[in-house]
Amino acid sequence: MKDSLKFLCPNGCLGFGLTKEKSYYIGLQENPDYIACDSGSNDIGPGPLGEDICTSPKEWQMHDLELMLVEARKRNIPMLVGSAGDTGTNSRVDMFVEMIKELAKKHNLLKFKLGYFYSQVDKSILAERIKKGEVIRSLGRDKPVDMELLDQTDNIVAVAGVHPFIKLLNEGADVIIGGRCSDCAIFAAPAIQQGFPEGNAYFLGKVLECASFCCEPYGGKESVLGTISKYDVKVKAMNPEQRCTIASVAGHAMYERSNPNYEYVAGGYLDMSQCVYEQYDERTVKVSNLKFVPQKGKVSIKLEGAGFVGERYIGAVGIRDPYSIANVDLMIDWGRKQVEEKFGKTGYQLFYHVYGKNAVMGKNEPNKDFIPNELCVMVEAIAPTAKVAEEIALTGSRQMFYARLPEVKGSAGSVAFLLDEVLRARPAYKWTMEHLIDVDDPMELFQTHTIEVG
Repeated sequence: MKDSLKFLCPNGCLGFGLTKEKSYYIGLQENPDYIACDSGSNDIGPGPLGEDICTSPKEWQMHDLELMLVEARKRNIPMLVGSAGDTGTNSRVDMFVEMIKELAKKHNLLKFKLGYFYSQVDKSILAERIKKGEVIRSLGRDKPVDMELLDQTDNIVAVAGVHPFIKLLNEGADVIIGGRCSDCAIFAAPAIQQGFPEGNAYFLGKVLECASFCCEPYGGKESVLGTISKYDVKVKAMNPEQRCTIASVAGHAMYERSNPNYEYVAGGYLDMSQCVYEQYDERTVKVSNLKFVPQKGKVSIKLEGAGFVGERYIGAVGIRDPYSIANVDLMIDWGRKQVEEKFGKTGYQLFYHVYGKNAVMGKNEPNKDFIPNELCVMVEAIAPTAKVAEEIALTGSRQMFYARLPEVKGSAGSVAFLLDEVLRARPAYKWTMEHLIDVDDPMELFQTHTIEVG
């Protein structure tokens, strides 16, 4: 066991935006022991998982994989990627595996072992468990998984912990492409496999997973370097114009959870409630006193599921007239009623997103008295067929032009259309599963494979 290990993270989400190359090559001068990167998220919504597609362009993904692979093989150090292709479904893992093969051929790389694992869960597996009376409990959804919820679901992924990564590392994998997994597991796994304390390992992953989000001033897609020892974790900004501070690192460690002290993974949780932050040097922060609390008994694995809702069209309506802005809710009501006259009240969904008023926060908007100069109303129609969705979106948009308001005397409307048409969007999906399933073996839902490449 080495006294410390260095991890270079080039991007907070591989392929979501191009890795900034300058700070990446600066990071390589630090002689990292691993190059690792997360490539997925459910921040992108349920659509990509439900439709089993990427939300990031393949060219961007290839760019980032190429940066990582070429330098990792040149240095003969492991490369790890998790949640391949934005969602970590089997098809996205296969896509990344093929991209690694293409890059190996392009650069005439010497032979290396490529490991990968699948995280997708067949609905029949869950159906059998439900029939046996097993409760797949909710993580904030309305109810446990039942047959009705399964019927509404198109694709399901299980969120892996460190276990499949460690298995593949033990089998000698030089490059690992992972299915859906916890972000921090990508970094924690090699550290745990090499004998470092679990608390330090999981914090290493938590602080590195979004790359330069833990630095200031803000700058996305810049590389960061994490160093783990048995005593602490150090994180350093690689962009010369950035630095890690106590505030920036602590702030990043606390975000994206209901309780900022705990990070839950398959098999337990990281307790950060007593951790100590110190400014190690101008651009580096040291964190210590971290604790991992193992789960007793069975291991809880998170499930993410998404299901098809309908085809979707979008219209854009601009409003500048002060009276219309003050009465925009009446204009929306008019548009809804015109849609209902033709299509009834059921069998479709019609949303009005009023940007400039409350499109982001909705009913939770605290500043309800603010009067904007102009509004953009995005009209979103979802229906079983594209034809119906298009007609509903057209009706719901155009009827705002004809809305009858109490004091309006003129015959012309007071809205402007960005386009005279409505635009077809990707189909609408919804989250159907955000649940926990208990397993005896943390590898039970994940299948690992190794092949020779190069």
